[in-house]
Amino acid sequence: MDSTHLGDLWDRVFGTQPDPDQWLVIVTALVALLAVTPRPLWRLTRNAVTIAHEGGHGLVALLTGRSLDGIRLHSDTSGLTVSRGKPTGIGMILTAAAGYTAPSLLGLGGAWLLAANHITLFLWVATALLIAMLMMIRNAYGALTVILTGAAFLLISWLTTPDVQAAFAYAAVWFLLLGGVRPAFELQSKRRHGGAPDSDADQLSRLTHVPPLMWLLLFHVVSICALLGGGRWLLGL
Repeated sequence: MDSTHLGDLWDRVFGTQPDPDQWLVIVTALVALLAVTPRPLWRLTRNAVTIAHEGGHGLVALLTGRSLDGIRLHSDTSGLTVSRGKPTGIGMILTAAAGYTAPSLLGLGGAWLLAANHITLFLWVATALLIAMLMMIRNAYGALTVILTGAAFLLISWLTTPDVQAAFAYAAVWFLLLGGVRPAFELQSKRRHGGAPDSDADQLSRLTHVPPLMWLLLFHVVSICALLGGGRWLLGL
């Protein structure tokens, strides 16, 4: 690839794109809300939230110096990330806390990029993260879901018009922001009925001696604040 083509690729990825029409921003928000609200549809779309959740565990494990053994994603939308390292301490705490906060924080980062008109860059960053995650997937279902998700981002960013890219990117970010809110409420409901005894909140409680409800509160605060802040960026408020 010559320098001209490299320059074109650089401009395409790191350049800015025009603001989408306000109606498109609102329509994509409504589409994302529909994707996370009805229970039958949520059973399907929650797989994408699980990818972000387990990816958050894996990324923070690596950033804190832990060894990542692998990630599994299951058809019931559960997942498992296994890392090795010191069983206590700040690295383990951050790794355990990263799951429920990851979708919302990724959505917030995506909203920041879109607000800065870096639509194509968002799509490429998402693709790169999914490719990196694929290297650590240890089961067939997990590999399939990550490949399909990554392929969608890659094909949209490479083959479609700026308007289609904008619609897809805004829908994806709205989905992360809205979809990041629901899992903490689901976990709260499960714990109220005696379920999920080994949830992230319970593991964090054992690590820190802070009650699980306080960790649940943190998950709620992060997801709701990210939704409010990211939503303002997306709407240009």
